[in-house]
Amino acid sequence: MAVRSAGILLYKHEAGEVRVLLVHPGGPFWAKKDAGAWSIPKGEYGDGEDPEAAARREFEEELGVALTGELRPLGEAVQPSRKRVIAYACGGDLDVAAIRSNSFEIEWPPKSGRRQHFPEIDRAGWFTLDEAREKILSGQRVFLDQLRENLQTPSC
Repeated sequence: MAVRSAGILLYKHEAGEVRVLLVHPGGPFWAKKDAGAWSIPKGEYGDGEDPEAAARREFEEELGVALTGELRPLGEAVQPSRKRVIAYACGGDLDVAAIRSNSFEIEWPPKSGRRQHFPEIDRAGWFTLDEAREKILSGQRVFLDQLRENLQTPSC
């Protein structure tokens, strides 16, 4: 079975524009990458786990903030890696300077025998939808398009 992830695209209205929250992955592989490297806060979930609950859990683990707002489905996308990502939108705000991410451990440098800890997310930022299209992983751009479409309907 394909790996499955669930995540949340947090958005807000600011200065007449929609801004979305994206996160930059931590660790040495991503350290010097910017355009096309950012993501929605997301993470894997297992069989029998509710994707919405997983999205909320991952948001809290990656940013250090529990999200309690209503989630609106944005659909599912298959990433180039074949990972299936389900995304939800939620209106809200977050101080990106105050994020606290969980960490992971890897051998670094490779084959050195030395284990190091890195934050799963090293930074977060608010971007307009156009800026976000440049920053986000290509397989997740569909969620920006879906959010834009949803916000043009009266129910959002």
